[in-house]
Amino acid sequence: MKPFSGVFTPIITPFGSDGAIDEAGMRGNVTRWMATPLTGLVVLGSNGEAVQLEDAEADWVIDIVRSAVPRDRPLIAGTGRESTAATISATRRAAAAGVDAALVRTPSFFTSQMTTEVFVRHYTEVAEASPVPVLLYNVTAYTGVSLSADAVETLALHPNIVGIKESGNDVGLIAEYIARTPDEFTVLAGSGATLFQGLCADCDGAVLALASLAPREVVSMEVLMDQGRLEEARALQRRLMPLARSVGALHGVAGLKAALELMGFAAGPPRPPLRPVSAQTIDLLSEQLDALGFLEKA
Repeated sequence: MKPFSGVFTPIITPFGSDGAIDEAGMRGNVTRWMATPLTGLVVLGSNGEAVQLEDAEADWVIDIVRSAVPRDRPLIAGTGRESTAATISATRRAAAAGVDAALVRTPSFFTSQMTTEVFVRHYTEVAEASPVPVLLYNVTAYTGVSLSADAVETLALHPNIVGIKESGNDVGLIAEYIARTPDEFTVLAGSGATLFQGLCADCDGAVLALASLAPREVVSMEVLMDQGRLEEARALQRRLMPLARSVGALHGVAGLKAALELMGFAAGPPRPPLRPVSAQTIDLLSEQLDALGFLEKA
């Protein structure tokens, strides 16, 4: 078994009407997810609005989630920051709080200067300083930068860099990551809209917002693929596609939070400058969830 293979979901950070973190709601959410076949959770990913949190808030969120996740279920924390030093500090704090691995997004503010050489140096320094394994995190839709296959091939040789989450829909890039890294290096799909294609390319699992809403179905797709039942897996992808798009590229974090609220999870509004979705979008999400049988009948 490769390290951190399987199906994870990047959990939201629920906020109250006053904008404060909803600790009780977060604990309740984690308890629900831990009753599903998910491999584990990712806290403080993009869907956790990590960039919207102060460092003290981020550290508190990790403490809350770690205390609610059983030790035999892996917990990964997003620790990426814009500077290498800040990333190392956040990673060390997360490790001290008991996370099992750090998911480190690409720095991106100085976009034009984020070369392969810069990324290799940044991630190498973070990995050298990290007490826990490091997963690379490529999320070009948000950062505007991308880890090249050359960079990933080099970084995959570091003993403390164990994998990558690729959040885009470029299955060709995913396939190149897989082809150019060692067998023990874990490649995780990050787009629910192309999960089937990612698994066909031999991804080792996924980190999906969709899995917050449909954990059993996403895990089932991985099982179907492992068993060679491609037509059933393809049919399941088709069923999940409208919802995957809604909580992915179309409506993002705000859409995911609205969908979770409809399913009885604690979510609250996204933190400004993000805004809640419209009433029309909530109606659409309700229709999509109902079509999948995810809403309780009155």
